[in-house]
Amino acid sequence: MDKEERKDISIPASLYKQIEEKIKGTDIDSVSSFVTKVLKENLAKEEGTPESLSKEDEEKVKERLKALGYLD
Repeated sequence: MDKEERKDISIPASLYKQIEEKIKGTDIDSVSSFVTKVLKENLAKEEGTPESLSKEDEEKVKERLKALGYLD
């Protein structure tokens, strides 16, 4: 994670444990990293920023635009 100033938040212990289980065996190294990632993704979607489009979705849009003749 980046070196940005941090603030503490509280979540229910049961949710924390669910997240711990979910991230086991992944490249996500902590519950904090997971929560930060999910919040950033959701905020980006709400704001309509380019980050809200996954690479897979971006490719689908490009393929559709090519099929419609808008892209070469």
